[in-house]
Amino acid sequence: IVIPTLLFSLVESKLILPNHLSHLKPSTSGSPRPGISGLWTRMRRRINHFQEILVERSYKPSLSFAVRWRYLTLAGFSCLLLITVGLIGSGRIAFTFFPKVESDTVVATLTLPLGTPVATTSGAVAKLEAAAEQLRTELGTEENGDSVVKHMLSSIGSQPFTQAQANDPTSTGFSAAHLAEVSLELAPSETRTMSSPEIASRWRELVGEIPGGELSFQASLFSAGSPIDVQLAGPDMVQLQGAADRLKEHLGTYQGVFDITDSYQAGKMELLLQIKPEAEALGLSLSDLAAQVRAGFYGEEAQRIQRGRDEVKVMVRYPKDRRHSLAGLENMRVRTQAGGEVPFSAVATAELGRGYATISRADRNRTISVLADVDEDTGNANEILASVQATFLPQLLSEFPGVTYSFEGEQQQQRETMGGLRRGFMFALIIIYTLMAIPFRSYTQPLVVMLAIPFGLVGAIWGHMLLGMNLTILSMFGIVALSGVVVNDSIVLVDQINVYRRSGMSLEESVLKAGPKRFRAILLTSLTTVAGLTPMLLEKSVQAQFLIPIAVSLAFGVLFATFIILLMVPASYLVLHDILNAVQRAFRFVFTSPQEEVTEP
Repeated sequence: IVIPTLLFSLVESKLILPNHLSHLKPSTSGSPRPGISGLWTRMRRRINHFQEILVERSYKPSLSFAVRWRYLTLAGFSCLLLITVGLIGSGRIAFTFFPKVESDTVVATLTLPLGTPVATTSGAVAKLEAAAEQLRTELGTEENGDSVVKHMLSSIGSQPFTQAQANDPTSTGFSAAHLAEVSLELAPSETRTMSSPEIASRWRELVGEIPGGELSFQASLFSAGSPIDVQLAGPDMVQLQGAADRLKEHLGTYQGVFDITDSYQAGKMELLLQIKPEAEALGLSLSDLAAQVRAGFYGEEAQRIQRGRDEVKVMVRYPKDRRHSLAGLENMRVRTQAGGEVPFSAVATAELGRGYATISRADRNRTISVLADVDEDTGNANEILASVQATFLPQLLSEFPGVTYSFEGEQQQQRETMGGLRRGFMFALIIIYTLMAIPFRSYTQPLVVMLAIPFGLVGAIWGHMLLGMNLTILSMFGIVALSGVVVNDSIVLVDQINVYRRSGMSLEESVLKAGPKRFRAILLTSLTTVAGLTPMLLEKSVQAQFLIPIAVSLAFGVLFATFIILLMVPASYLVLHDILNAVQRAFRFVFTSPQEEVTEP
């Protein structure tokens, strides 16, 4: 939308606006006419008078000081830039990859052990529903009489919200007897006094623990993945489970970390077979043993009989009374490679246990992911992971040799997005430099113009700090867009300096005269940009929450960069010429011979 709008405004300013201006009648001096026209004239004159006072009493003395002490001016603004960047590095201004926009729905997702009967799942859902009803009573109603908790939807045997978030509507991994989900539809966020994360936290307190179950709550509109997602990889599953347990225990010590879980999920109850050394002596392998057990208890196809259009399999297996106890398995006869038979108990052991519901792999290694959520009011995922990486993970890797780790989930999205954003930003800077170098016919003046870009970053960061907001990836999008906006005022000022220099004025005189000359154009351009962004800054709707960080970066960046441009760009222009003159003198001193410096009398 922005690009076509700017292109149309370019056409309008070059072709349509001059035609409109040609039809305007010249203004006449004298007392203003009565009515609205006279009121507008008086207002315009007062604004012009205020601007003249501002320029004469404030801006001109400040500009003269900045030009006279240009190196001090440049050093002062550079220190401000370094201090601002240091605020981010020190954690005073936190960075969150994606803002948690409050949703009007709170979802509780329950996962019980695989094989749990539906009756047990229903009992756990009943506990969630009872806590939700208690929560509805606590929250009461709004001023208009509507309940804060408007509707409740329970789902036993599926997790529709989680499936929708995974963007995989055909997957069957979200439907099983051990899965459940309870959703609460809330009143609009604009009319509630309690945020949805606070409601989810209170609901979690009311529910308490569900034995053997993993319970998580979702109260944000969009998620880029778990804020904390540490993937542990290694060849031994037992080691991975131990490392995951240690990591979960350590994450629980950080304030603001909750819903700590891992991706390991035990499978259904099954018989785990282990062969004895005697079996190896008889030439039996575990696969041979498993095949014979399966044939005896599940059956082996003997033949197929045709019945009309259907084909019936004839399976051969042990009688029913020998297939329903461990005693039947232990008394089973196992055939050896030599053709003899031995009891099962003589060559193997069997015990009940749980297998693995799924086995995830990465680069041929088994993996377990440790996941956790972070309360942004009390913790920051980037800072917590940096602390874990520096203080705990080296100790964990030494305790569990062969285990490696990587940061996935939201951190992976952050790496990929920030990498693409950096490449795009560098490309944009090259384009901006090229577009200015051609009309200026200079390789150095575009650098003066582009000095405003990093100081737009200063304004954007302080704007977030003033409004109590964390920096997000959306803020970074706004900062990248800001780089193309803040250079506009710099171009206007540097171009005016060049105009005065071509007319024969001295360098310093051109700088001192160009600033007041273009003061109104620079100030009005910035103020109108900020005014256009103000409604978005004040918007409270859910849809606008994604755009507010971009608007903050643009509005405060443009506003701060305006004052930087009016003072630092003139000083930088003079410093640049000082450097160029010094380089020329050094060049002449090195490459000019003494004979060439002798002049004719």
